[in-house]
Amino acid sequence: MAYINDTYLDLQGSYLFAEVQRRVSAFKTQCPEASLIRMGIGDVTKPLVPVVIEAMHRAVDEMADSNTFRGYGPEQGYDFLVQQILRSEYQSKGISLEPSEIFVSDGCKSDMGNIGDILSDKNIVAVTDPVYPVYVDTNVMAGRAGSIQANGFWSKLVYLPCNAENGFVPELPKEHVDVMYLCFPNNPTGTTLTRGQLKVFVDYALKNNVLILFDAAYEAFISESDVPRSIYEIEGAQECAIEFRSFSKSAGFTGIRCGYTVVPKKVCAYSRSGKKEPLQALWNRRQTTKFNGVSYVTQRAAEAALSDEGKRQTSEQVAYYMEHAKLIRSTLEGLGWQVFGGVNAPYVWFKAPEGLRSWDFFDRMLREIHVIATPGVGFGPSGEGYLRLTAFADTKSTQEAMARVAQWKR
Repeated sequence: MAYINDTYLDLQGSYLFAEVQRRVSAFKTQCPEASLIRMGIGDVTKPLVPVVIEAMHRAVDEMADSNTFRGYGPEQGYDFLVQQILRSEYQSKGISLEPSEIFVSDGCKSDMGNIGDILSDKNIVAVTDPVYPVYVDTNVMAGRAGSIQANGFWSKLVYLPCNAENGFVPELPKEHVDVMYLCFPNNPTGTTLTRGQLKVFVDYALKNNVLILFDAAYEAFISESDVPRSIYEIEGAQECAIEFRSFSKSAGFTGIRCGYTVVPKKVCAYSRSGKKEPLQALWNRRQTTKFNGVSYVTQRAAEAALSDEGKRQTSEQVAYYMEHAKLIRSTLEGLGWQVFGGVNAPYVWFKAPEGLRSWDFFDRMLREIHVIATPGVGFGPSGEGYLRLTAFADTKSTQEAMARVAQWKR
């Protein structure tokens, strides 16, 4: 007889974005003529930039020639991409890392979930709230979350509220934790931490032997000078933090999949016997066992995206999306709504007017003006009463959506 992993039965309903799609599909069946504008899921709309396409074409041609064909590549990533990441993303900022500390993957989401494979189910985990659902759900799957409570919180997780009341700067844990997830620029709120604010968390982690899992998927959207693009800009972070990066939004790779994770050799955790073990070696073992690497064609595309010309071209796309964020912010602020984010991130987080709950206002926007947002409560209990809009729709759709919002008779 085969047995299941019962923790999957503890998961609450469907994944957030699957529930959004279910409601949208139901509405579309009822009103097939409705012209929907999708501003919920953070998927890009601009095509890959020319320098990336050219690199992919060259790589495909190589794969068609027996002299340059490649089979299995290194699970950690080809050296040409690892070296490009080091030069472009870290050495250029004065951050010193070794090639063996970079692990190329099929995206930030995968690694954020898979990192739990090398961590004990006894760890006490802290998450900001609201939070990207993958952090919570993968810990539920691993048995670290405990049971769901009537208030929507999981019994074994430690929640760090990140809301308007504290300026979206979470407080340090008031109880013992072993692992802490941080995402800045933040998904879903679009808010950030300054260097000084992030240093508080690094200092806390060093003092208390806490592992920080730092999601930096949106670093390319940062525009303010005092907001760090990498946690390794903070002294001591290479002793306590693992950083996750993605090409999905910065280079439009949501459809071809590529990201990377940085696991410095100085970052350790403890075995059952109390011995400190480097996580870099454990992650390498995990990847070589359960992952076959990212395709050669994709890695050549990523290398091109990080070239000087690639960064120029992709930065134009980032600016394109951030113009949308600016329009969304100004429109909602013009209505007198509470609005956050959209300055260093492609997400705008806003309070539903009239004290409405997240799903209720989501449904009203869908039914009455045919604009699809994401309900804030789907990101955690502290997201109740909020919604998130993304800046990734095309310009015409974004302008039309904001025109509908501005003219909406609520």
